[in-house]
Amino acid sequence: MKIGVLALQGDFREHRISLEKLGADVTEVRLPQQLQDLSGLILPGGESTTIGKLLIAYELMDAVRVFGQTKAVWGTCAGAILMAKSVGANQPLLELMDITVQRNAFGRQIDSFEINLPVPFLTPPEPDYHLTFIRGPIISEVYGNAQPLLSLPDGRIIAAQQGKLLATSFHPELTDDLRFHSYFLELAKSASVN
Repeated sequence: MKIGVLALQGDFREHRISLEKLGADVTEVRLPQQLQDLSGLILPGGESTTIGKLLIAYELMDAVRVFGQTKAVWGTCAGAILMAKSVGANQPLLELMDITVQRNAFGRQIDSFEINLPVPFLTPPEPDYHLTFIRGPIISEVYGNAQPLLSLPDGRIIAAQQGKLLATSFHPELTDDLRFHSYFLELAKSASVN
């Protein structure tokens, strides 16, 4: 199974390393033709406005939208922002998921934080998952076909799923725990079967 990581800006290398540890064949995606033969695509953290402008400049915006109609796509942090239908700001979005995202919901870089939370849908469900937030967004609204997956203790949503589409506010690629990447590989596998 071949998985792509959007490699225009941000922490795409860390995702590639995590996927390779799980045995995935990984392609760094910078051009539309590199989406061919992929079972899934990860949109990494970085700066969402910059990534959106680069998606347009490299003629990837429409290509990724079409790809996401039938294949698995996972957006982490900035990638989750790009997946949303709305972010309350004028910036390029893929609009793949029925979610609204609030950018920089926790404040500035200095307000970045880490927390351990139970994530029962991961395999195995224990131990708690170590989540890293760096100027992270919050999924402020989930509607239509999207479902909330994970929330902070105060109820704010930090992960959502819509079929084979996944959005997380945090950075699983910055931990040695590969369970979120394994979860995405299972989504990609199921999408490539259908």
